[in-house]
Amino acid sequence: MHAVSRLNRTFSAPGLHERSTVTKFSDLGIPQPLLRALHHAGYETPSPIQAKAIPAISRGHDLLGIAQTGTGKTAAFALPVLGRLLADRSRLVPGRVRTLVLAPTRELAAQIAQSFHTYGQFMHPSLRVGVIVGGVQHRPQADMIARGLEVLVATPGRLLDHLAARRDALAATEMIILDEADHMLDLGFIEPIRRIVALAPKARQTVLFSATMPEEIAALAAALLRNPLRVSVAPVGTTVAQVDQRVVFVEGNSKRDVLTELLRDEAVTRAIVFTRTKRGADRVTHHLNESGIGAQAIHGNKSQNQRVRALDGFRRGHVRILVATDIAARGIDVDGVTHVVNFELPDAPESYVHRIGRTARAGASGQAISLCGNEERPLLRQIEKLTRQTLPVADRRGSPPAPRFKSWSADGAAKAIATSKPRPEDAKRRKAHSPIQALGTSKKPLVLPAHGMPRSAHGTQIKKVL
Repeated sequence: MHAVSRLNRTFSAPGLHERSTVTKFSDLGIPQPLLRALHHAGYETPSPIQAKAIPAISRGHDLLGIAQTGTGKTAAFALPVLGRLLADRSRLVPGRVRTLVLAPTRELAAQIAQSFHTYGQFMHPSLRVGVIVGGVQHRPQADMIARGLEVLVATPGRLLDHLAARRDALAATEMIILDEADHMLDLGFIEPIRRIVALAPKARQTVLFSATMPEEIAALAAALLRNPLRVSVAPVGTTVAQVDQRVVFVEGNSKRDVLTELLRDEAVTRAIVFTRTKRGADRVTHHLNESGIGAQAIHGNKSQNQRVRALDGFRRGHVRILVATDIAARGIDVDGVTHVVNFELPDAPESYVHRIGRTARAGASGQAISLCGNEERPLLRQIEKLTRQTLPVADRRGSPPAPRFKSWSADGAAKAIATSKPRPEDAKRRKAHSPIQALGTSKKPLVLPAHGMPRSAHGTQIKKVL
């Protein structure tokens, strides 16, 4: 109990408390080669989590960070790690790892490693970063460890396989970082994490980042962190303010047609569609491609090469629509995602926060649209309870099938929906009213109701938008 209570010690160094006035990375004592790399990458102002975490980690404190996805957590721990390495570029010891970063998914591990390369691009000699994940050949990864690494980014399962043959790889590890700890809990990685950390020296620095703080993560932090500082930038369940969230009530058998309508709009320049299952992701992808909308799926049944190609094509703009499952959700870090569509609501309300965090990143705005069938209403209520919001709703139940041509302006209805009153939390679900034909935010909004004017979830007629 005493160990858990230590997690409430917050970081309040002068000038870096909640009302921090830090406006430049140079104010955080970051070395010049790293500042040069940040400027080269277009980063000028630290995010709140960076302003709080970087000084604490740089001073050698163990740290517990609570921050949702898209807040800049990777730079918050990568920059202090690189600063430490710059101060001591001692010769690498073969078979040893100086810094270990554990991540829940292959995609996230790869993107964290890429961030280290980006921030360390002006370090000399070149930074030695390695990635160990499943789905690729074992031998090249073993050879990489044998040569020694300054930074190793790994998923817990595959790393344990390697440590079974080379138990001393972490014998000289100075720092361990656990990223997306709550997601690793969901994937059953807590015991593997304990086994991995047990192989590292006790005199190490440990950093743990999590978007939520269930009891299991609090217990893990209490066991692994020594007198940690705690930094937090948003309450658990808080969604990004720049995300315009909407819900569309649909009948289950019409979801694919409504999704096709949404994605035909030219305002949807880069979108991620989330499904609950891998098979569902494949079916949605097939339907979109059959409808003339190019899409690719990314989930656990895809090989590592397939996942890398799909994500790379999405990042480069070759693929406009990416269909993903929750397992891959937190590994998708792509700028410029304009829309997130929940084809199915997630079973865990926390996953909703992570899903919609794929848009509105780095201060941009974005839209999150959730297609909700009748059987998903309890999941919607859980999401609204967690996020402390009442989401505006459009009703498409009973609407005729969408025409197979360039459709309505996806943005007109967003303004129409915005004029409806919020649903009272205890209001009874009433009989479906006239459907709405669109959802989004266009410069020339147009609402084309199929039968009369669209209405809000509680039956209030929505003001016409011309």
